[in-house]
Order: sequence, then C-alpha cells, then structure tokens
Amino acid sequence: MTRHPLQGDASAVWAQVAAHIVGCSEVHCAMLAQLCCIAASEAPTLIEGETGSGKEVAARAIHYGGPRRAGPFVPVNCGALPEGLIESELFGVERGAFTDARQARRGLVAEARGGTLFLDEVDALSPKAQVTLLRFLQDQRYRPVGTARDQCTDARVIAATNQPLDELIVRREFRSDLLYRLKILHLVLPPLRERAEDVELLARHFVGRLQSRYGGPERDIHPETLQWLRRYEWPGNVRELENWVHRRFLMSSGRMITHDDRLPPPATSGTVPALPLVCFQRAKAEAVQRFERDYLLRVMHETDGNVTRAAQLAGKERRAFGKLLKKHGIGRASAH
Repeated sequence: MTRHPLQGDASAVWAQVAAHIVGCSEVHCAMLAQLCCIAASEAPTLIEGETGSGKEVAARAIHYGGPRRAGPFVPVNCGALPEGLIESELFGVERGAFTDARQARRGLVAEARGGTLFLDEVDALSPKAQVTLLRFLQDQRYRPVGTARDQCTDARVIAATNQPLDELIVRREFRSDLLYRLKILHLVLPPLRERAEDVELLARHFVGRLQSRYGGPERDIHPETLQWLRRYEWPGNVRELENWVHRRFLMSSGRMITHDDRLPPPATSGTVPALPLVCFQRAKAEAVQRFERDYLLRVMHETDGNVTRAAQLAGKERRAFGKLLKKHGIGRASAH
C-alpha cells in the first residue's frame, strides 16, 4: 500500500503538515494553529474557502494529523454525485435492488469506517441529497439501497464549500439543520491575496516539486518575475499559482523561470474604490459574485470557451462548473 505523504507517527505528523501546508504569514500561521486544534478532535468540521485555496489539503492534514490517521481518507465530490444515485453511492446497494445492481456494492460511508469522510463542494448537494445526508449525520446509521435493516459506521465527517452557507440558507438553497450538524468545528482558509508574503515561498515550493518530478538543470525564478508574483492578486488562489508555476516551468527556456509579458498587468492594491455602505453579509455576497464572474470569464477566455478544459483548469467537476456558468449567464461566446 502506498504511504500517503501526510501519514505517519504522531510525533512526526505536524512536521509533515508544515511541509505540505506552506506559508509563513501571520494569517497563515493563525489558520495553521486552528487546524492543529481541530485535528486533535473527531467532531464534524466545515472548511470554507474560495476556489483553489486548499480545502482538500487542509482536510487531509486534519485527518492525517489526528487520531484517525491510520484509517482511510475518503474524498467525495458532492457536485459529481448523480441525483438518482446519491443514496447508493453513499450507502451502498444490495444485489438486485434495481435493474443494474448485478452485485452488492459498499458505499462511500462504509469505506470511510474508522477514518474520515470528506464531502467536498457540499453546497452542490440537491435538497433531496441534503435530507439524506442529514439523516446519516444524526446517528451515523444508514440503510443500503435494497435492504430493510440499518447499519452503523464510525467515520469523521469533514465538509468543504466555496460558497458562504449562511447566505445559501437565506436563499433557501441549503438546510439550516444540516449546517448545524456540519459546523461543529469551523475552519476558514484565507485567500492568497490576504497572505501575499507566502506567494514567493509557495512558488519556490512548487518549483522544487516540479524539479523532483521532471529533473533537468536546477531552476530558479527570475527576480522581476518574483516581483510580478507578489503584486498579482491570484483570484484562483494557490491552485492558480501552482498551475502558473507548472506552466512556466515547462515553457521557460534556460534556468530562469520568467513570466509571460502577454499576461495582463497585476491588480494594484493601492486605492480601494468607494463602495456604498451596506450590511456586511450583502457586501460580502456581492464581492463573491463579482469574483466568481470575473474568474469564470477569465478561465473561459484562457481555454477559448472549452467548458471541459475550463473546469479542469479551475479544478472543478464539469457539472458543478457548468452550474456556475449558468448561474452567471456565461456561455462559450463570452470567452471571445
């Protein structure tokens, strides 16, 4: 069995965590200290953060840094669960339960026994799926499709979302009782623009990983490019930075990694535009809406309107990415 990079003895766990969750800024260190406290518990946890901020990395750190590290870590992309097969995917199915059920199959909940069930993009669950999950969270009992008897599991649940669930509740798109079950512990990941001190450290970390992967002469980042990296606001967060470093590592000639002069100039953080004074939640929701639309337009432009490639670049499942495009009224023509 392959050893996971964050798996190990308790005495060495957090040294490994620090090596994989890179950063030295004050806001990053505060988040890491909170993550350490959460890992020591086994309570349900909700991780919130923008797309690309490292929610699965944080979830893995919580799992492998906690008492369940010897058990499995089972990630579930909620946005990719087919509407009609949610119960069978989560809870399993008995042979003959429906036409295509030719053999019994364990569900993801059973696979996570003794470990952690990670529910990514939990905000993408349909109302029916939310009810199904709520029943399970109440006592960790479930019933495989096609059976008449309940089964019980023992799995820690960590959920993640890039949408403020409080706002989805106001819009009646998410159940408040489910949020209360998921949000016993709460971790908010700061966007990369709020920890600009970490950009150079992260970029060099990614270069080191790529160097080990591809070999060749030792690479470094050009000083002018480092300045560009620090000024750019990275709307796609750590994932966008990692993808950028990967691309420029492969495309730059010589030993120096440089940026592409055709890229738009980095956004400046000098003057903050005056905004009408509205309630915090509304202002935050409007800012998130603007970010989502700007990011989607940019990634669609980058891929010439190819939705599949754009979803891959954004690190999202195609169906969930398509829902975001529809939400903002963005089509292929918008990319040109």
